[in-house]
Amino acid sequence: MRTVDFSPLYRSVVGFDRLAALLETATADAASGYPPYNIERTDENAYRIEIAVAGFRPDELNIEVKENLLTVQGRKTANDDQRRFLHRGLAERDFERRFQLADYVVVTEAKLSDGLLSIALKRELPEALKPRRIEIATGVETAPLIEGEKAA
Repeated sequence: MRTVDFSPLYRSVVGFDRLAALLETATADAASGYPPYNIERTDENAYRIEIAVAGFRPDELNIEVKENLLTVQGRKTANDDQRRFLHRGLAERDFERRFQLADYVVVTEAKLSDGLLSIALKRELPEALKPRRIEIATGVETAPLIEGEKAA
């Protein structure tokens, strides 16, 4: 397993500590491959995350968004008291997956179907940040009168 040391980055840049923390988190999360997931771009401003959660019920899954961090947790309830396994290949173990969301990306829907947890995301820019068209006036216009001036 390879690890990346970001300490030289901390020594040579100022104000990019959030970016370095994001890189550190991304490399740490990549080390764990459970559960597998897909990230899909479904439209210009829409995305979908699909996580393989076979064997989990909706009440054993938790999805939370806090400060641009999407956290998906699975907590499996123990129900193996009467079962005796000869081979146990299904993981069914607790997990936590984290996804850093860009600004203005919100979760719009989550559903569980056929062992896949599907989380829909959408980028919703505030009106003030959306591009807007500025009309250009043509012709000669007179400057507005200042109070107390007479028109010529």
